[in-house]
Amino acid sequence: MAFAVLALALTLLLGTLSGGARQVRWAADSGRAALYAQSLLADVGVGEVLRPGQDAGDFGDGRYRWSLEVTPWVDPDVPPSGVEDPFAPRLMALQLTVQWGEGGPREQMMLRSLRLVQPDAANGGGL
Repeated sequence: MAFAVLALALTLLLGTLSGGARQVRWAADSGRAALYAQSLLADVGVGEVLRPGQDAGDFGDGRYRWSLEVTPWVDPDVPPSGVEDPFAPRLMALQLTVQWGEGGPREQMMLRSLRLVQPDAANGGGL
């Protein structure tokens, strides 16, 4: 009887420890993904003109995958005017998705940001 209680207690203890180890690993993976995402967002548009489009790549020898979508930002609260100044700065919307592991809902993060972009003088003011 005592052996059965001891076996049951050890089973519960080992199950709790393995669940804790999974949570620690998930926290480490998501923290590393956040650092990669912060680094990538800090570099976007530096040294080059930020243009609408998509890009993708990986970090950590392919363990972390990312995709970036850049689109002109449109304020949903302001009706569009027919006139647009080609020499005015514009806001670009950045959406970065980072995935790791199997890429399930708990193994991905999505970050959104806005970036002010000056017009490209070499292209006659266009972005």
